[in-house]
Amino acid sequence: MSDHDHSARRQASGRRFPVAGIAVAAGLLAVASSARAEEQPTGVAPANDPIEGFNRGAFKLGMGLDKVLLAPIAHGYIAITPKPVRDRVSSAVYNLGEPNTVINQVLQGKPKRAMRATTRFVVNSTVGVLGLFDVAAKMNLPRRDSDFGQTFGYYGAGPGAYIYVPLMGPLNVRDGIGRALDIATDPVGAVAGGVGTDFGKARLGVTILDVRASADPAFHALKDSSDPYVTVRSAYGQYREAFIRQATGEAEDLPDFDAPPPDASAPAATSNP
Repeated sequence: MSDHDHSARRQASGRRFPVAGIAVAAGLLAVASSARAEEQPTGVAPANDPIEGFNRGAFKLGMGLDKVLLAPIAHGYIAITPKPVRDRVSSAVYNLGEPNTVINQVLQGKPKRAMRATTRFVVNSTVGVLGLFDVAAKMNLPRRDSDFGQTFGYYGAGPGAYIYVPLMGPLNVRDGIGRALDIATDPVGAVAGGVGTDFGKARLGVTILDVRASADPAFHALKDSSDPYVTVRSAYGQYREAFIRQATGEAEDLPDFDAPPPDASAPAATSNP
């Protein structure tokens, strides 16, 4: 496997947001996770892409919409917002998705991991100031993502056909159904209100902005591919396969390379009781 493939997997592992409550943001990150991979290497099973002509058109449309709509906004955000501030925003967005990880780890029969994810959410939401600081990571409670697509794969469901949806990004049948369930069962959304509420609208906007800004280097790298469509399709399939192998125990957890670095100004986890 090429260095580009490994880079794509590292980025996807560290920066994926489990159920931020918006399919658009999840799709942007799926594209970004694929951007540094090369075309499908020899020995990898052929892609299950029965509607490739449609998908290529959808991919072209999606990239065009990003160029004229999302990219300019993200570039402006990057230009005026210091990286330490952007890192805090990323941590808060990730934290809001943690309860969905808990749900899926319970469904996969992993109570210890579910408890650790619950502890992460409680600690970061309180001591970590609404998730702005990843205090739990300093307590040896690293991020471990999970979603319904992974849960289906854990129980043996195959990926099904590949499809590309503009702004939502690459999907397969299994992960598409899983993503819909992720959104429908999002505990934070159920408690705080969906997209129709002020909180939901703010969450939607901030999540899309944060994910697109974080993914900007990968979008630039995608331009260097000889066939960006194949690059995204291949890397998405490889990433999701590896993600499911983590759940089944066939592969180790991918390191969280892209997590925001510890901030010296973060509240200490060992403060006086």
